[in-house]
Amino acid sequence: MRSSPFALLDGLIGPPPAPERVAFLRARPFAHRGLHRPGIVENSRAAFAAAVAAGHGIECDVQLSRDGEAFVFHDAELDRLTGGQGRCDAQTGAALARIALGGTSECLPRLREVLALVAGRAPILIELKAPGRRVGPLCRAVRRDLEGYRGHFALMSFNPDVGRWLARHAPRIVRGLIVSEAGRRGLRGRVDRHLALWRARPDFLAYDIRDLPSPFAATARRRGVPVLTWTVRGDDAAGAAHAWADQIIYEQAG
Repeated sequence: MRSSPFALLDGLIGPPPAPERVAFLRARPFAHRGLHRPGIVENSRAAFAAAVAAGHGIECDVQLSRDGEAFVFHDAELDRLTGGQGRCDAQTGAALARIALGGTSECLPRLREVLALVAGRAPILIELKAPGRRVGPLCRAVRRDLEGYRGHFALMSFNPDVGRWLARHAPRIVRGLIVSEAGRRGLRGRVDRHLALWRARPDFLAYDIRDLPSPFAATARRRGVPVLTWTVRGDDAAGAAHAWADQIIYEQAG
């Protein structure tokens, strides 16, 4: 079978990682925003402790404070999960650290606090929430917190500029590209995905389970690039993930 120009460029611009570099990504499932459930809020210390106790990996999100600290929180806005209001990046680190997660006695955790809690006992996937082209401040904050950390971890983002920054400034860090094909099908979407791949040069893909099976993901796997899939809920999704991906990022039902 003749390779497409896209596939040839994929191999030249973004060669697959050494297997030992990414072996930990395949080893165990990752709990999406920690092992949260009723009574344990997402991206909380309790959710991460529960994932560690279950022997699973952890997926979490990071936002940047106004003064350059990395906080573990999913939303750009504080309203959904806290009693606070407004954007995370409009608050100082000291202010964010005093905001309680809704319905708990916990406050928003800094990334370095989560790393100290996990302490290498579980692999961590860290999603960098960095829209736009100015990704350096968040990338530098996360890299600073990870200095000296003993344990498996990887950074990932929807934004290919994050991967590009990491490839240039922190090439030893395992980096991933998060992919969703929603609203981006057809030739234009296919071109955009390859352009993102070439820009990010990822060691792995984190793929929306709703888009599997996908020719783009399948081609990456054949080249030796691991494909993780999110967010897996229920037996049907788990079956599709087993067939079309190397590992899952999951949430428990209920």
